[in-house]
Amino acid sequence: MRARPLTVLAAMAAVTLVIAGCDEAIVEAKVPAKVSSKPVRGAPDRPAQPAPLVELLPDGVTTPGPPQAVPGSGFEGLQARIQEATDEAAASGATLSVAILDRKTHRLVSNGNPQIVGTASVAKLFIADDLLLAESEGKTSLSPDDRQALDVMLQSSDDGAAEKFWDQGGGDAIITQVASRYGLSSTTPPDDGRWWNTMSSVTDLVHYYDVLLDGSGGLPAERAKIIVNDLARSTPNGIDGYPQRFGIPDGLYAETVAVKQGWMCCIGSAWVHLSTGLVGADRRYVMVVQSLQTSDDATARDTITQAVKTIFPDGRIGSTPTY
Repeated sequence: MRARPLTVLAAMAAVTLVIAGCDEAIVEAKVPAKVSSKPVRGAPDRPAQPAPLVELLPDGVTTPGPPQAVPGSGFEGLQARIQEATDEAAASGATLSVAILDRKTHRLVSNGNPQIVGTASVAKLFIADDLLLAESEGKTSLSPDDRQALDVMLQSSDDGAAEKFWDQGGGDAIITQVASRYGLSSTTPPDDGRWWNTMSSVTDLVHYYDVLLDGSGGLPAERAKIIVNDLARSTPNGIDGYPQRFGIPDGLYAETVAVKQGWMCCIGSAWVHLSTGLVGADRRYVMVVQSLQTSDDATARDTITQAVKTIFPDGRIGSTPTY
């Protein structure tokens, strides 16, 4: 999405977030940690530089569902590599949040940074989820043009489509309803009514993807499939020209991924980038990486991509699936 102002919540009253970078302790848990805190207003925007629009990627989609068995968890040595990535990012002036879930073993690993930030275009997941549920319940109907707009909103991060569906769906009520259905206790509506300032944490976003696939959030499987298939067709650039291969797509280059990216400026003078999604042809893993960095946009993108490469230096999480 285009560079916009946003609100940021500095999580944990006892912790002061230093944008210049501070090491975060690695934690491992079975259940995502939930936090709450007070908002702090961000500074004005610093615009991104556009790149040419590109065509959609070819269709190569797998259906969401229970993860297939694969040999090994792919998590061996993960804690140390996450710490290394966190330290590298801090040395570059970036604050990193990471959470990775193995949906087969239910093992969640995080670097322990509970900060809550504006989700930027990742909020389009919630907009799409609410819209598709309303359609499945007969509360609205989607024309062919609406379906195309939904696809482009998720694949190429079209802000115009998000604005349309946000207004039609009741704005803030979309976030409240999705957060309730999915049990997202850190996810709240924007305090200024702007969808890109929807607040969340990396653990809430991991939980959203997990519940989207298992169906317990209420979205029927055939509608969840629409979202996942669109994320699997994520285009190299957003519709506004912004490069959106940073983080997971370029970092996990040897894996099949389905991603929703988010970016905007500024928190103070820092860029926020989020790389979120499903990893593996069997969708076994969920990964969310978020960074805050005072730099130009290209440097900030490189930092989050390098973090993923440090965590998974072979470009994949686990062993090759067997079927």
